[in-house]
Amino acid sequence: PHLKRGNRVLLNFSPLPSLSSPHRNRSAFPAAQGEHLHQKMSENGALPLRGKVLTVDTMNANVKKVDYAVRGPIVQRAVQIEKELKEGVKKPFEEVIKANIGDAHAMGQRPITFFRQVMALCTYPQLLDDNKFPEDAKNRARRILQSCGGNSIGAYTTSQGIDCVRHDVANYIQRRDGGIPSDPDNIYLTTGASDGIVTILKLLTAGEGRTRTGVMISIPQYPLYSASIAELGAVQINYYLNEEKCWSLDISELQRSLQAAREHCDPRVLCIINPGNPTGQVQSRQCIEDVIRFAVKENLFLMADEVYQDNVYAEGCEFHSFKKVLFEMGPEYSSKVELASFHSTSKCYMGECGFRGGYMEVINMDPEVKAQLTKLVSVRLCPPAPGQALMDLVVNSPQPGEPSYQTFIKERTDVLSALAEKAKLTEEILNTVPGISCNPVQGAMYSFPRITLPERAINEAKGQAPDMFYCMKLLEETGICLVPGSGFGQREGTYHFRMTILPPTDKLKIMLNKLKEFHQKFTQQYS
Repeated sequence: PHLKRGNRVLLNFSPLPSLSSPHRNRSAFPAAQGEHLHQKMSENGALPLRGKVLTVDTMNANVKKVDYAVRGPIVQRAVQIEKELKEGVKKPFEEVIKANIGDAHAMGQRPITFFRQVMALCTYPQLLDDNKFPEDAKNRARRILQSCGGNSIGAYTTSQGIDCVRHDVANYIQRRDGGIPSDPDNIYLTTGASDGIVTILKLLTAGEGRTRTGVMISIPQYPLYSASIAELGAVQINYYLNEEKCWSLDISELQRSLQAAREHCDPRVLCIINPGNPTGQVQSRQCIEDVIRFAVKENLFLMADEVYQDNVYAEGCEFHSFKKVLFEMGPEYSSKVELASFHSTSKCYMGECGFRGGYMEVINMDPEVKAQLTKLVSVRLCPPAPGQALMDLVVNSPQPGEPSYQTFIKERTDVLSALAEKAKLTEEILNTVPGISCNPVQGAMYSFPRITLPERAINEAKGQAPDMFYCMKLLEETGICLVPGSGFGQREGTYHFRMTILPPTDKLKIMLNKLKEFHQKFTQQYS
């Protein structure tokens, strides 16, 4: 079967059945025969013997450092359990309650009618002739479609985002911030807020060794930040929120963290999440002013993650945007601080996570860097057009006198009122359980209670974090899926879990009572 021509080896194969032959089957060229042939070819010099190009050893090392607890091992096990339940496997519960992620619609929240009407009209414009749709919804849809190539939401948009949507975002920010101007040219529409956050971190990451960019993030933090920092090869700088003071931010802690980090990296950026995730705190105006002064003093770029800006529940708490406070502090600060702030369609009262709509506003960015930012986003062509359209509806919602206004306001108020009620309920019930301590859920969509674990349970956890051991047991015994505090970061020797407040009130009560029973049983079992 081997023919030699010069220094080359030619292989003479018997013809195989054609691909279209009715007699062709999988045994025509068995795997074992293929392996034997590969080996023979390698021995004869026709093919070098080599392993796979991409292995765990040869892949990007930074990717292996990425950890995203919100969809980690607990959630993977929850998905397996759901399959087992469908297959008839008997469990001590009938369903898995996924309280691990802020996915409002998955937990039963109904979409805002006006948003879905306009999205339906944009997706299927023939509905514009249907008299079932209100005129304000039709007008919004026509305006969005007229700004799209070929009047279709299926066309690419400009990389920075649809022009009329960016103008609407700028107008929204100006109204929200009491008239402080917003320039549409500083607005970038994004694939959810996450996309904008990662993009800005890419711009900021540079240097090697002690000059490598350091990124200051709160602990506990949302794992997007630690994951992105790991992937980009930047240096994570932890500053701890004060649990004893309702997860407040102390400037002295920022200073401690910064000074320690300067020994091994170049701290260049400070990330703030307000209202907080996973901790649910709402920052006071005074705190925001202090952070801005600190950023000026230490020459830091500020990133303000404000995706929960409508989710404020506690009495005496109010959302203040970093941009508004910055400009009200005067030119001494507003002309200096480089700021990127982020918003999204996924949270607040909308809960439209799957549309992946969002925006970022950049302030005081160097014009040459801004040109590089525009180039960077253009590589990915554009954010999803439906997400951009939905973002437009969030910032340009029905106004008094328009046909959809009353329904819109009622639905928005109902969602936010229900969340406020569930925030209070969660805090109250968890604080009745010995060994669980929960701060007030001032805002956002989560509680982050501290749990006291018996020494025996901590020892038995062995290779895994003790709160991971706890949450896995909780899932297996009750079907409740939570994220352990170790996935968000916490002070050494403390243990927590993050739980959304999104389930319907009746289901939330059941879940909290099951959790209460489990914790008491777990404590007894391991004491």
